[in-house]
Amino acid sequence: MTLTLQPICVSTARGQDSFLVLEDNCLVAVLVRLSAQYGEDAGSWFYEAGFGSLDGPDHPIFRSLEEATDYVRGRLALART
Repeated sequence: MTLTLQPICVSTARGQDSFLVLEDNCLVAVLVRLSAQYGEDAGSWFYEAGFGSLDGPDHPIFRSLEEATDYVRGRLALART
């Protein structure tokens, strides 16, 4: 499974790092880096949205982009079992 991160501007997070997460050129998730207004979570990555098998009520926060993409990979693998 190959994930690609494509930088994108998200309206709710202007000026912050945001990425579309693509699996084989298909959008599966959106990750947004949290700003200073989020206090101790500032700089962490928020799982803004998931699509298809990654859609759901959970929107976890991750300390690193690697941790966030590992989560996406894990969810995709679970969906295939």
